[in-house]
Amino acid sequence: MPRKPTKRGHLRYTQPAFSRLARSMALLNSSRKPKPKNNNSTVHNKATSNSSGSRREKHDTPKSKIKESHSSSEDEDFEGVVQADFAFFDPKPDDFHGVKVLLPTYLDNKEWDLSGFVDLILQQTTVGTVIKIEEDEDNGIYGFISALNMQRYKDCKCMMEVKEYLLKVCQDKEIKDKLRTYFGGQAEHVGLVISQRVVNLPPQLLPPLYDGLFDEISWAIEDEHKNGDQKKKDCSTTEEAIIYLKPEDEIFHNLSAWSFCFPLRTQQVTTNELKDYRSTGLLMAVEATHVPNFRQQLHSLLDES
Repeated sequence: MPRKPTKRGHLRYTQPAFSRLARSMALLNSSRKPKPKNNNSTVHNKATSNSSGSRREKHDTPKSKIKESHSSSEDEDFEGVVQADFAFFDPKPDDFHGVKVLLPTYLDNKEWDLSGFVDLILQQTTVGTVIKIEEDEDNGIYGFISALNMQRYKDCKCMMEVKEYLLKVCQDKEIKDKLRTYFGGQAEHVGLVISQRVVNLPPQLLPPLYDGLFDEISWAIEDEHKNGDQKKKDCSTTEEAIIYLKPEDEIFHNLSAWSFCFPLRTQQVTTNELKDYRSTGLLMAVEATHVPNFRQQLHSLLDES
């Protein structure tokens, strides 16, 4: 069954900050040869929701287009008009290096099977989306989103390492017990949402990106039920001000059943505005029943901005 078409949008993005996006594009496109520069957010964020995978035919999401002009003095190499036609595509093996570039410190400074993790993301073509620039010869990846079912991939080395890492950094005994339940008896109904993108990717791309993900998860669950494949808020840190580097994370956090924060070693704050803050990871458990609320709030947030 073909997937339902998403809402078309024509985006006109006219902020001077686009000059930084242009730099990010150039850095990513040039990073195919040497070791890439890290464009990750300084906070690793993960959310869980009901998820399982199955086969469903789907088509590419219609592209969203932005055009921007700027004359910032700090970006002499990117003067004039920069136009980027972003499009959503199904994941495929050829996207391996582009996705891996965005996840170098996903588990902070831990050495683990990141390549195997990226392989899982790209092998699951019925759930997930990658963002590219239309007709880009370098096939660069500027963002992606996916969800991995904890039961389906429980025996994969990379997923075992993710679980081991999260249990290690969690200092709250009650939440750690809940984590073990999510990784064990409830794993069939738990998904790990993985989302990363370059700095300054237009936020208008977020609603269709998440809409597509949760629609695909819903269709995948429906398919598996039809095919008979299935057998049947508190944060642990002190209440300090939090700066969310991804706008959707604040919505996830507010809707989460529970969450915990943990310090990061490899990602340090470099701006004056954030000098008094410490970089932390944030794990959030979000019930699937809150997904419609999340989608509504994300659309409203972007409509107001």
